[in-house]
Amino acid sequence: MRQNLFYEFDSLCRYDSSVSSGLSSYIISTLEVEQIIRFLILLSSNSTDKFIYQFPAYISKHTEIDVNKLANAKNYEEFLNATQSSQFYDILKQFSPDEKNRLPISDIENKLYNLVFGKLTKLIKATTKGQEKHELINFFFTINDYNIFSRILRLKKYYKLSPDDIKANLLLNYTNLSEKTVDMMCKAESSGEIFSIMQNTHNGRLIDKIGYVYASDISPRVKYRLARKNMHFSNNPSVVMISYVFVAETELMNIVTLIEGTRYELDNKITQSLLIK
Repeated sequence: MRQNLFYEFDSLCRYDSSVSSGLSSYIISTLEVEQIIRFLILLSSNSTDKFIYQFPAYISKHTEIDVNKLANAKNYEEFLNATQSSQFYDILKQFSPDEKNRLPISDIENKLYNLVFGKLTKLIKATTKGQEKHELINFFFTINDYNIFSRILRLKKYYKLSPDDIKANLLLNYTNLSEKTVDMMCKAESSGEIFSIMQNTHNGRLIDKIGYVYASDISPRVKYRLARKNMHFSNNPSVVMISYVFVAETELMNIVTLIEGTRYELDNKITQSLLIK
């Protein structure tokens, strides 16, 4: 299903402006980063043999990563060899596992997404203007606002990082949040305090308008809500198309959630609460 969605969006992009073509590249890049991080997580647990079974084969023709080499890689050196023709290689070669075969996966992930967001922002600014430029920048920056919020919560809870280390793991060049707000969240003593700070920002008010079970639900729910709004009210094809992809992708996730809920005989109320609406 995700494959059909990808091909549908790719076809639409061919009939629109250069920014839409760039958005297609952005989708591919985010898929590549997802797979790189998934591989590195498996590598850290010596489970790389599981990688290929969940790899989205439909992106093989659109990526510069050597998928065959990646599927057979057993260590970081072989992984680097598989990615050396990709846009991510210069970042990835800066890292190496420690003596316990551990990698700073959060640091790697942040640098990779920083590259992807940087290229996307540069493209939008170079190929759009006026309302289209404003809508695209605001859309992606707001999504990143909530990614920053979720990341701060996660890094504080699970990694116990210092405020400076947390800040170093955020995409701060692509956000509507002020430096003061980010500093306050990084230095906050509790999750409740982080929530309070975020809710006092302009975009943070969306938290009160969505239903969520876990803090990790907030970012995808905001993204879905914004995308649906864009589909209904934007007059710019590029904004509508990327929003359509995000909405369709979310609805696919909801279908999977419903199937899994039935499979594991979850109470219907629990399953419904997990759906992104």
